[in-house]
Amino acid sequence: MSQASIAITVKLFAAYQEAYGTSELKLSFSESIPVKAVLDYLLREHPELERWRNFTRFGVNLQFVEPDTLVQNGDEVVLIPPVSGG
Repeated sequence: MSQASIAITVKLFAAYQEAYGTSELKLSFSESIPVKAVLDYLLREHPELERWRNFTRFGVNLQFVEPDTLVQNGDEVVLIPPVSGG
């Protein structure tokens, strides 16, 4: 049984946005994956972001989710690193 690929939009903020130089990425995967695997993918491309791994929160379609939540075709994923303010 073949599985259709999925396409998602990833919204980037703070350190992620700085590293990629954009606020949004369009990504495709061969199957539904956990949202933490989206983060793994981004960290492989930009290893300097690894220090944010354990502090990043995940959102899918405007809802906070657990790292093992599966993303579906058309989902909007948000990676929220810690934000310093003052």
